[in-house]
Amino acid sequence: MTMKFYCSFLCVFIVITSCILFTDAHYTQQWAVHIPGGSSVADEVAMDHGFINHGLIFEDHYFFSHSGVARRSLEPNPEKRVKLAADSRVSWAAQQKAKNRVKRDQHLVDIDPKWGNMWYLNRGNGLDMNVIPAWLEGITGKGAVVTILDDGLEKDHPDLVKNYDPLASYDVNNQDSDPSPRYDMIDSNRHGTRCAGEVAATSNNSICALGVAHGAQVGGVRMLDGDVTDAVEARSLSLNPQHIDIYSASWGPDDDGKTVDGPGELATRAFIEGVTKGRNGKGSIFIWASGNGGRDHDNCNCDGYTNSIYSLSISSATENGNVPWYSEACSSTLASTYSSGAVHERQVVTTDLRHSCTSSHTGTSASAPLAAGICALALEANPKLTWRDMQHIVVRTARPQHLTATDWQVNGVGRNVSHSFGYGLMDAYLMVKMARNWVTVPDQHKCEISAPDAIKSIPARSVVVLPLQVTECDGVEILEHVQAKLTIYAQRRGDLNIQLTSPMGTRVTLLAHRAHDNSRSGFNYWPFMSVHSWGESPFGTWELKIHNDGRLMANIKQWDLTLYGTATPTAYDLKQQGGGISIPEHNEIISDNSITSSPSWNGGAENRKHRLEADETTSSGSCKKSNGNFCLECFSGQTLYNGTCLKNCPEGYYDTENKLDIQTEKSAACAKCHYSCKSCTGSMDYQCTECFPDALIYKASSNENYCYSRQVMVEIVSSRWYYRVIFFALGLCVLFLILALIYCKKKQPGGYKRIQTNEEEDEISKAALNYHD
Repeated sequence: MTMKFYCSFLCVFIVITSCILFTDAHYTQQWAVHIPGGSSVADEVAMDHGFINHGLIFEDHYFFSHSGVARRSLEPNPEKRVKLAADSRVSWAAQQKAKNRVKRDQHLVDIDPKWGNMWYLNRGNGLDMNVIPAWLEGITGKGAVVTILDDGLEKDHPDLVKNYDPLASYDVNNQDSDPSPRYDMIDSNRHGTRCAGEVAATSNNSICALGVAHGAQVGGVRMLDGDVTDAVEARSLSLNPQHIDIYSASWGPDDDGKTVDGPGELATRAFIEGVTKGRNGKGSIFIWASGNGGRDHDNCNCDGYTNSIYSLSISSATENGNVPWYSEACSSTLASTYSSGAVHERQVVTTDLRHSCTSSHTGTSASAPLAAGICALALEANPKLTWRDMQHIVVRTARPQHLTATDWQVNGVGRNVSHSFGYGLMDAYLMVKMARNWVTVPDQHKCEISAPDAIKSIPARSVVVLPLQVTECDGVEILEHVQAKLTIYAQRRGDLNIQLTSPMGTRVTLLAHRAHDNSRSGFNYWPFMSVHSWGESPFGTWELKIHNDGRLMANIKQWDLTLYGTATPTAYDLKQQGGGISIPEHNEIISDNSITSSPSWNGGAENRKHRLEADETTSSGSCKKSNGNFCLECFSGQTLYNGTCLKNCPEGYYDTENKLDIQTEKSAACAKCHYSCKSCTGSMDYQCTECFPDALIYKASSNENYCYSRQVMVEIVSSRWYYRVIFFALGLCVLFLILALIYCKKKQPGGYKRIQTNEEEDEISKAALNYHD
C-alpha cells in the first residue's frame, strides 16, 4: 500500500473519531409518538411498523422502541421517520436522542454507619434539620409516597423492604416493573439506593440508620442506567402521578461550567401535567438537587430543571454551616439541607448496595432526598398541601442561622436570602407545625411584559442597563417566582454577568461569569428564574444589567419579564397582619450585628422604594439615614453593610468608597466579592486578590486574577495540552497527506521521471531514430 493510502486512512480515522467523541447526542432505538386514537390504535400502529409499545408517557403520547434500529446512531432513522409521518393515525413522532445526565454525588470511601453519625439529624441547638421534635409527635411521613428517579433501587434491602412501594417503582431502562439496579464490580448504580435510604430507611430494626420520613413509602424509577432521552425523563416524571406525592431527583445536565440545558418538550409537558393534574389536582411535588458544579464556577440557573418554577430546588450546607466546595450559587435555589463538605467534615449516613450501609453519601445528591423526606413529614401533617403550598411553607420556615455566606441580603419584605443557601436551612418541625394549620394559597396568576427597545449591543468591557416599568400585572399583586426570559447573542457566553433588581430593591445575580463557557451560542429565550423577591410587589421599575467583561462583542435581542404570584395574600400573611401570629417565621438577618425583622406584606402597588422615601428622615443608632429598622446611609468613615454601618467591610466584601461599583452604583458601601474570592478589589470573578485554602490564584492577565481549585488548575493546563496535541496531530496528518500526494505523483515504475520541455522531447526522439537507423 502506498503512503497516500496510509495518510488518507489516518485522516479519515481521526475525523470519524473526533466526530464520535465530540458529538453531544446520539439517536436511540426509542420513539415518542403522539396517537390521539387511544391505546388500541397505538398498539396497531406499533405492530404495523415493527415497534414495541411500552405504554403511555402521558395522555395520547406513547413510548415506542424498535429492535431493528441501531442502539446509537449519529443520524436519525429515515425509513421509520417517513413511515410514521405518513401514517394518518400518528399526529407526531420523534426519534429520541440520548442526553448526558450526571448523578450529583461525590464518590468517597465508606465507613461504618450508626445513628450517632447522623449529625445532621441529632445535633440539636439549631444545628440539624430539626426532625426529632416532629418524630416525638408521631409524625414520620405516614401516608406519603416518595419515588427516587435514579439508577435503580435495591428493593430487598433489609432497611428499605418494609417501606418499599411497588406502585411507586418502575424500570424505564428495561421496560419492566422491577427497579433493581444493575450490579457491577464498582457498584456504579448505588446512587438511587443511597438516596432512598435517606428518605425512608426503617427505624428501630438494628440495621444501618433511619430515614427522615421512616414511616413513608418509597419507590424507585430506574432511568439513569441507559440512554436518557426526553421520553425517558417524561415517562419517569409522570409515573403514577395519582399515587406518588413526591419525586426526588439528584441528577441533571453536566455541571461543567459550560453547559446550558434543560428538559425537552416531553419532560416539560410532564412537569406541567404533574403540577396541574397530579395528586388529584393538588400537584406533584418535584424536589431537585441544585448541582455540584462549584469547582467549575457553574451556575444552576443554566440548568433548566433546578431553574423551573415547578421544582423545589435544594442546595447543600456543610457540617460547619459553610458553602460546600461543589455548591453552585444561583437565584432559583429555594432552600438547603446538610450534606458533605471539606475533608474533615462529616457526610451523610444511608443505605448502600448489597444490603450494606455507608456514612459517605455526598454532594447535593444527598441534600435533595433529605428535603423530600422533610416534605413527606409536612404531607402527613396536612395531606391537602399543594405543590405551591409546599414552596410557600419552605420559604417561611427556612432558617439562615448558623449558615455562613458572603451574599446574604434582606429582600423587600424582610426575608433573608442567599444565592448559595436560598432562604436557609429547612426546618422539619416548623414545617410540620405550619402545615397543620395551613390554608391553601390563592390561585397562581402570571403576566408577561416585554421590554421596549431591548435590542442593544453590549461591547467588550461594558455594561448595558435596561429598565422596565411595570404598572399593571393582572392577578399578580404579591410575587412568587420571577423569570427573565432573555435572547442574547454572545461570542463568548461565559463573559456575561446578568443581574436583575426588583422595584423593592432586591438585586439578584441571574448569571455569574463562567470561566469554562466558551460557547458562541448565547441564550435563546432562556428563562432565568429568581425566588428572591417572594412576597414583594411587582409594581415599579425593574432593572436588568448585563455585564460583558470579556474582549468580544455580545448583543441582547429580547427581554421578557414573566411574573408569577397571587392577587391576594395568603391566609397566613393576613393572620400576621392581624397580629395573631401563631408560628413566627424563623428568618433572621445574618450580619456582624444581627438584627431580627418580621416579614410584612405591603399589599397592592406599595413598594419598598416608596416606604424608604417616606422614612428617610428617621435615624437609628449610628446611621445617617434609616427606615426605622435598617440603615440606608452611613456617616463618613463608615460603610453600609446589610442594613448596618461598619468601620470595615467583612471578609468576602470590598469597600466601594471613592469609586463607583458597577453592581450597586452606590458609594461608601460594602459590596460582595464573587463567591470564589476570599478577598477582592471588585465584584467580578477575575478581581480576586486572595483565595480560600482549597484554591489558587490564576493570573489570566495583568489585571485578571481568578481563584481556581488545584484540581481545576490541573485541568486547565491539561486541557490546553490536550487541544494542542489534537491540533498538532491533525496538522501532521494534513502535512503527510500533501507530501504523500506529491510523492505518489512523482513516483513511477523504474524511478523518478524528470519533467521535460517540448524541445527536450524532440531532441530525445531524434536521437532514438538515429540509433535505430
